[in-house]
Amino acid sequence: MTVDKVIEKLPHRFQADAAQDLETVFQFMLDDSTDFYIEIGDGQCRTEKGEHPDPNVTLITDADTFIRVVNGEQDGMGAFLKGQLRAEGNVMLATKLGKLFRR
Repeated sequence: MTVDKVIEKLPHRFQADAAQDLETVFQFMLDDSTDFYIEIGDGQCRTEKGEHPDPNVTLITDADTFIRVVNGEQDGMGAFLKGQLRAEGNVMLATKLGKLFRR
């Protein structure tokens, strides 16, 4: 699976019930120059390529780690502890990310 395919499928996997009153932007910076963000608000989720001007949290990783974490093949916290994933900004938001999307 490619990063583009994962990004394309994220809005379909979004669980609005888990995002009650959440208004936030998750910025992703991947090593292969694929930067994108997920904007969540009003029970909706949308993805956009590029950089958001004011994300709440930025997650920095490589494409392979991103795909493994999103597909449930690797735990996000485990990737963080191994140094495969960095977070900047409101790091606590990053812990909510897994609950917002079906696997």
